[in-house]
Parts: sequence; C-alpha cells; structure tokens
Amino acid sequence: MSVRIGTAGWSIAARYADGFPHEGFALERYAARLSCVEVNSSFYRSHRPETWSRWGAIVPRDFCFSVKVPRAITHERSLVDCGDPIAKLLDETAGLGDKLGVLLVQMPPKLVFDAAIAGTFLDQLTAATAARVVCEPRHASWFAAEADALLAGLRVARVAADPARVPAAAMPGGWRGFSYWRLHGSPVVYHSPYGAERLKSYGAQIAQAESAAPAWCIFDNTASFAALGDALALDDLLSNDGAQREADGFAPRVGP
Repeated sequence: MSVRIGTAGWSIAARYADGFPHEGFALERYAARLSCVEVNSSFYRSHRPETWSRWGAIVPRDFCFSVKVPRAITHERSLVDCGDPIAKLLDETAGLGDKLGVLLVQMPPKLVFDAAIAGTFLDQLTAATAARVVCEPRHASWFAAEADALLAGLRVARVAADPARVPAAAMPGGWRGFSYWRLHGSPVVYHSPYGAERLKSYGAQIAQAESAAPAWCIFDNTASFAALGDALALDDLLSNDGAQREADGFAPRVGP
C-alpha cells in the first residue's frame, strides 16, 4: 500500500477498544485496524530475536514495522564506528522479515551535521538492510542544502516532524522517494491531540506526497492516549473514496 498510518507503540486505550477486535494480543488487535507501528522501545533496550519473531508472526502479511535504532548508535557513538551495533540490531529483528519496513534514526539535538560521518554511517546502514532508512535530525545544520543532498543521494528520507525545531523540519526532505511524518503533539509535546482541522491539513500533505511515492504518518502523542484517536481519524480521512477526497480538497489515491 502507498500510505500507512500508525502510532508509536500499540496500546489500545479503553475509549478506543470498540474499534478493534476484542480477542487476541494487543498488537494483534491493533494490526487488525492499522497498517503499521513504530517501535520506540528498541531505542532504549534490546529485544530478543524471539520477541521480534513473535511480533512479526501475529500481524497480517502486509503489516509493517518501523524500528527506532538504538541510542547506542545515535547518542553514545554519534554515528561513529557503528558496524557492530548495526549488525546486532539487524540480527535481532531478522524475524520480522519483509515486515521490517523502516529503520528510524533520530539524531540527538546537539549532533551537528558532518558530511563525512553522516555519509559513512548512512551508507553502511542502507547497504545492510532492505528496509527504508529515515532520519529525524534535530540540529539546524541538518537542514542546509548540503545535508539534504547527501540524504537524497543515499536514498534516506528526512522526517517531517511536529513540533518542528526549524521551519524546514515540518516538511519531508532528503530522498523524496519516501515520506515519513512523526507527529509528537503540539503545543504540549506527547500530549496534545491534533483535532479535525489539523488532521485535515496533514491529510492533504500526505495525500499529495502519496501521489508520487509511499508515505507513512506516525503519531507519537501517546502520553495522554491521543495518538490512537488521531491515527484512526486520519486513517478514516485518507480512506474516503476518490470523489469524496477530491471534494474535500485531497489528491486522488494512487496505487493499491
């Protein structure tokens, strides 16, 4: 499919439970309604290969995971000398097979763009996996033309984030063969819901991107359980038939 909507994690708050099957594991129930999920726990700790394999086995065949790369890579090693931790992550997640759709690289706010370091690391990572690689830089230096060109050349998409630390961070960048939104909640980060008008605006952006290349949108405003409601609402909005989408100002859907 050319657009996927999901959340960071797969918790189902009681107020949304009737929108999901009542039987099965939480991930299994979540995956019956949404098409992707972002695993953030991998940033903090390793999971056993058996855990990843079990997760992959209980979701539908066309479901996809986005996996956040460990902080040992991004925050402790600052992208330098990462061959071993990259191999460890890919070995652990091998049980997902082609359900591993995305590897998410979130940079620490103080990590300044260095073309040699970034190029070496991202070239190594993209060569090691069939998954798409996306990065969420948070230092202003990553939004200059040189950084954008490097990402594009390595087929690495730059995340569109909210809140955006600089104006350019609000829109996808880097390689434009894939788009990835991470919506953390604003004005209160991790808490605020997006509401109908903002969701409609994001829907229009995603639909426009989707007309040219696959697009994902992940809601990370999980602290007050707003993420799942926003994801369901946006998924419904983007699932309208073509005539209704055009009437609402959305581009027509393309692809399967």
